[in-house]
Amino acid sequence: MPIKKNNSIIPCFLFLVSFSFLACNSVYTPKPKGYFKIDFPKHEYQQFNQPGFPYSFEYPTYAKIVRDTSFFESKPENPYWINIDFPEFNARIYVSYKEIGPNSFDKLKDDAYKMTYKHSSKASSIEDSLMRTSNGVTGIFFNVGGNAATAKQFFVSDSTKHFLRGALYFDTTPNADSLSIVNQFLQADMAHLINTLKWK
Repeated sequence: MPIKKNNSIIPCFLFLVSFSFLACNSVYTPKPKGYFKIDFPKHEYQQFNQPGFPYSFEYPTYAKIVRDTSFFESKPENPYWINIDFPEFNARIYVSYKEIGPNSFDKLKDDAYKMTYKHSSKASSIEDSLMRTSNGVTGIFFNVGGNAATAKQFFVSDSTKHFLRGALYFDTTPNADSLSIVNQFLQADMAHLINTLKWK
């Protein structure tokens, strides 16, 4: 009995081969780079007003204050240095305080500028702006652009007795793009801290 040839196999094969060539030549469109969506908490604040401290201010309810022991042993050089931790964002504001008198105001101010400009090798820009609050607190706020370790810093003083400095850091590799929205969110908290700061 003779075997019948199926002539429909050849056209199907040719169609599949030509379709695969067309598919390989299609234009590739890469997906845009994206980051995880962050649900920010509502800006709400509480009072920091510990006995013996030469300053008070308001800080976020989603943050916690811990004593800075990173540079000290049993007896700290300055007991008024604190950290404001933001566990949800792996962020921390380092707050240092020095009394003017034993220290020159000009030297403290120059040191604050030097500490900010240490990041100039990684920074794309450093902008400073003068601040003056209704509580009589004056100082400078620094916006550091690029992939520097810290994007937000400030110092405030009454130029005669008190000098306080703050710097925001993240416990991660600096990336200006991915951290931008968190930096903006926490900048509002830093501004609130400064605007509610009072000397004692």
